[in-house]
Amino acid sequence: MNWHRLSIPEVFELLGTSQHGLSTTIAEDKLLEIGPNELQEGKKKSVASILLAQFKDVMILILMAAAIISGIIGDITDTIVILVIVLLNAVIGFLQEYRAEKAMQALKRMAIMQAKIMRDGRIAWLPATVLVPGDIVFLEAGNAVPADVRIIESVNLKIEEAALTGESNAVDKITHSLEVDDLPVGDKKNMGFKGTFVTYGRGTAVVIATGMQTELGRIAKMLQEDETLTPLQQRMASFGKKLSVLVLFLCVLFFVAGWLRGEDVVKMILTSISLAVAAIPEALPAVITISLALAAKRMIRLNSLIRKLPAVETLGSVTYICTDKTGTLTKNKMYVEDVFVNGKVYDRNELSFILEKHEVMLLLQAFALNNDSFEDADKVIKGDSTEIALLEVSREQKIQTGTWPRLSEIAFDADRKLMTTFHLHENKIISFTKGAPDILLQHCINIDMPVLQKQVDKMAAKGLRVLGFAFRYWDAVPPNPDSEFHESGLQFLGLAGIIDPPREEVFDAVAQCKTAGIIPVMITGDHPLTAKTIAQRIGILSNENDLVITGQELAALDNESFLAKVEKIKVYARVSPEQKLHIVKALQRKGHYVAMTGDGVNDAPSLKRANIGIAMGITGTDVSKEAAHMILLDDNFSTIVKAVREGRRIYDNILKFIKYLMTSNSGELWTLLIGPIIGLPVALLPIHILWINLVTDGLPAISLSFEKAEKNIMNRPPRPPQQSVFANGRGTHMIWVGMLMAGIALSAQSWAISHGLHWQTIVFNVLCLSQMGHVLAIRSESQSFFSAGIFSNKPLIGSVLAAFLLQFSVTYIQFLQPIFKTQALTVHEFILVGAASSVVFFAVEIEKIISRKYGLRK
Repeated sequence: MNWHRLSIPEVFELLGTSQHGLSTTIAEDKLLEIGPNELQEGKKKSVASILLAQFKDVMILILMAAAIISGIIGDITDTIVILVIVLLNAVIGFLQEYRAEKAMQALKRMAIMQAKIMRDGRIAWLPATVLVPGDIVFLEAGNAVPADVRIIESVNLKIEEAALTGESNAVDKITHSLEVDDLPVGDKKNMGFKGTFVTYGRGTAVVIATGMQTELGRIAKMLQEDETLTPLQQRMASFGKKLSVLVLFLCVLFFVAGWLRGEDVVKMILTSISLAVAAIPEALPAVITISLALAAKRMIRLNSLIRKLPAVETLGSVTYICTDKTGTLTKNKMYVEDVFVNGKVYDRNELSFILEKHEVMLLLQAFALNNDSFEDADKVIKGDSTEIALLEVSREQKIQTGTWPRLSEIAFDADRKLMTTFHLHENKIISFTKGAPDILLQHCINIDMPVLQKQVDKMAAKGLRVLGFAFRYWDAVPPNPDSEFHESGLQFLGLAGIIDPPREEVFDAVAQCKTAGIIPVMITGDHPLTAKTIAQRIGILSNENDLVITGQELAALDNESFLAKVEKIKVYARVSPEQKLHIVKALQRKGHYVAMTGDGVNDAPSLKRANIGIAMGITGTDVSKEAAHMILLDDNFSTIVKAVREGRRIYDNILKFIKYLMTSNSGELWTLLIGPIIGLPVALLPIHILWINLVTDGLPAISLSFEKAEKNIMNRPPRPPQQSVFANGRGTHMIWVGMLMAGIALSAQSWAISHGLHWQTIVFNVLCLSQMGHVLAIRSESQSFFSAGIFSNKPLIGSVLAAFLLQFSVTYIQFLQPIFKTQALTVHEFILVGAASSVVFFAVEIEKIISRKYGLRK
């Protein structure tokens, strides 16, 4: 329903009400029919469902099956170790997700408790939840608007709608109908919306929608949409499924082959379990979770609070940042930038050089005197944002107003668009009038209208909000000033160009985004001209192919037309919350990973839907913070660039420890598979494999997350969202280094058996220490271990030493030997283990030398 198009009598007729409001009986009937004026919650995740979700991963399920089989056949040690790993991973995941679904509660807190309304022809205070369409409500400065309403009386009524529309100025409310269909929320000046705030004046309105039928309710519905999976979640889910199918196939094949050869069935079951445990990197989910948690802790120092752990690595995949304008790119504070006086435009900073001119002094007096803002006890200026901006300019130039008392005024009116104040100065009565230039100029005399109108248009084209000022002397103070008479015959003074300026740090941040291959896009509820100006200033609009589009133009496009041009559009102005969501979805359909920044209620659905939603910590509403994946604690756009850098570093390191873990498991897998084929006994027991995977894999893998960023990390494009974890040679590396490990281990096994040595303990140690050599070699993709700085990652060096000591302990400490089925090695055997284990380290270093030379040639 286009309520803004209807006249007040038509609204009353449709709602069955009048200026005296509804009767209690009718209101109660309506309340029963449509329900209370509150937001309904979608299906909430229970604590149990969040906990159970941690056990749905395919790799986790296979591990649990392995633990159960181990228990049935009597190997309780393996069962306990596997279950401890699974439970540790589940607890970490559960704690991170526990507080994820709070957006609806934050929305509900926005509802006010009491509303001043007309019932049965009498004024009453009632809970806002009992309001129904047709109720008459009274709005005063400081009130929240309790429902969506149509304004029927406005006395200088201004409503702050920034949280809902992104508009930085309070909106002057009017009562007459508007002739345009399908206006965006920010242009419906004869309506008020639930969850917004009255900042000035007073008014009366009729309720036209409550609860989920309000604009706020529509946002609440959109917040109930499912969130998208992060790149890492998608890749690990795909990787887990493929790996699990492969592992099950190999286990079945291994079991059937052994059974056909006449091997003992129980032994083959145990060995198949060993094979499954060897192939599945059971430490991987825990390592990734712990690594992300450590990164999230570090990012607090960068003023980024991570609410949802996988968001850390998602930053590394981001290709688009869709940013709100007000308060995010701009200061959310109006600022007088240009002043037109005496036929010239002056920058604000140039005013001090021309102060001696009478017209300049008079204009600055008008800024300060035709102004209702004021200074409180703490010397903070309060009032309308535009008037505060004007007063600040006059204060800067030390304009004195004490000798200009206000004697009378004609208050601002949204229809008239003018405000006039009368003052006494040096025994003269002077009036100052300010207002919209197109109206004000019609009331002035002795002016060159075309020249001034051209100047107004020129300033407006720069995205400035333009205010005109004029004055007139009087013989006496008018007892009842009249607009028609006292706002005519005015002398033109000048113009003020006002804007919400960009933050200083945003210029560099946008440039760095572009260098890193990330495209910044502005999505705002503000005026298209203002949005375009800011976007051009900060570099979001940088070439002629970049498009600017309004919400109305976007609504006129069908899905296919929009998809065809979505990658060229860099600025969206006057858009609705649904359209913000539509933009994010369109970019995602094009294969992009989208970050969305915002601080208002209107941003919440798109924050939740985006691959990573980034809320403002200072100016952000509770709703936007609860819907977001990440919160900027300093509201600084440049913090996003630092977070992207950290996200890329973390994902690089995640790839390193996937490479490390999978190579290690590949080595164990080939050792177990190939050994029996070439006539050797099964090399390792399940307890050996679990020990290697948990202790020698886990600690160094977590330490890899402390590796410093590669030098080119912010000069390369975002990694392709669909890129596999096996891309860029990682898969080949996992196979050949794994086979090298297996070859070394099986050679050592064969030699040890032929010489009557402790062959199983030797194989156990060779595999373990080979992995230590491997982790040291893959710290950097290209630099050698020695040139990258041996001690640049102290946690890694410490974890390698710790793993070595633990391995030494299970080999030589007597009471651990029966548990781990080990025997003490002789000095001769120990030297053999050390020499064999170092081969992998030097092989990988040689691989990097070859890779560097090939890269230079290429």
